[in-house]
Parts: sequence; structure tokens; C-alpha cells
Amino acid sequence: MHYRTLMMYTEIGCFVACVCGWILVCSTMPINYWTYSEVESLVLTSGHYFSNLWKDCLTDSTGVSDCKEFPTLLALQTYIHLCRSLVIISIILGFFGSILALVGMKCTKLGGSEIMNARVTFAAGMNYLLSGLCGMFAYSWYAHKVISEFMDPNYKAKKFELGSALFVGWGGSALLVVGGFVYSVTAGKEGLQSSEPEDIHKPEDQQTSQRVSRRGRLRLMGSLHII
Repeated sequence: MHYRTLMMYTEIGCFVACVCGWILVCSTMPINYWTYSEVESLVLTSGHYFSNLWKDCLTDSTGVSDCKEFPTLLALQTYIHLCRSLVIISIILGFFGSILALVGMKCTKLGGSEIMNARVTFAAGMNYLLSGLCGMFAYSWYAHKVISEFMDPNYKAKKFELGSALFVGWGGSALLVVGGFVYSVTAGKEGLQSSEPEDIHKPEDQQTSQRVSRRGRLRLMGSLHII
């Protein structure tokens, strides 16, 4: 298989993986089940609590849910503010990474020269990689807070367990990290290989032109002497 074709298929695979990861990260924003109340220590389980970064919810035995947004912004704990910021940054970086990837991919031919395509693709890979790291850090910090409260015997308030949104977020972040890393490595390597031959052949081209001009002058002087 030709090297260019192999690189094109690699870019398409990384792009699909990164877009799927970005969609999974975006889907965690409206999901309510970031955490849900544990029922092991309760005798009556008529109500269940669950929450996300924006609101707390309660559902009864009939399946009716009632959600209430956080009443204040400044009274929230620091980790909620940080997780909100990191998830939003992750979504923004993934969006710009998708735009750069579409421009720099070989199958679209929108970036121009091979070197420019490689540079744009490298920038897309870095955006995807940073997007995945931001998401991974946000979900891991939120999960660490929930687990530390659950395992603390001195914590007397209601305890919660990890919700489905965290696992979806971890999966999406992992796809972004892997796809962005492969993007960055392949595009960076290709960009270096594309720029090296130009730098090497520039002195040779100059020497060749100087030799041709010198030979032309010698021939002209010889013809003048003959005349």
C-alpha cells in the first residue's frame, strides 16, 4: 500500500475516533446521573437522589422525578466549578480540533501543500489531545471526590456512588487522547520528513546554478578569443 494512502486511512480512523469521543464528552453535559445515592445503608428506599454539574434531582417509587438547579453559584464547592470549566474547555478544543482536522486531511485537499496539511493536522491532533486530557482530569477529579466521601467513615451526610455519565466521559476522553496522540505523532513526523529534503537540496541547487553560469562564461570568452 502506498504511504500516502496509508496515512490517509490513518487520519480518517483517528478523525472518526476523535469525533466519537467528542460526542461522548458532549453527551455527559445533559446527563443527570453523574452521581446517585447509595441504598446499602438505607432501610427504606422509596426515594433516590442523583445529580450532575448543574442540578440535584429526586425520584420516588412511582418513577416521578423532580429536579432543582443549584440555587447559588458562589456557594458551590470548588471542584464543581473546576469540573464545569474543564468539560466546557474540552468541548471547545474538540470542536476546533474537528475543524482543523477537516482542513488538514489528505482526502479533503483543503490545506494546500503537503507541509501545510501536516502542520494543520498536527494542530488538530494537539487540540484533540488537550481536549481529552481536560475531560479525563474533570471526570477523574469528580469521581475522586465522590469515592473519598463514600469511603470516609466520618462522613455523615448522604453518600453517593459513581453515575453512568462519568464512565461515558472516561470513554470519550480516552478516544480523544488516543486519536489526538496518533494524529500528532504521524503529522509531526510527516511534516519533518517533508521539510528536510527542501533544506538539503537548496545548497546543491545553488552550486549547480553557479557551475552552469561559470561554464557559460568560459564558453563565451573562448568564442571571443577565436574571433
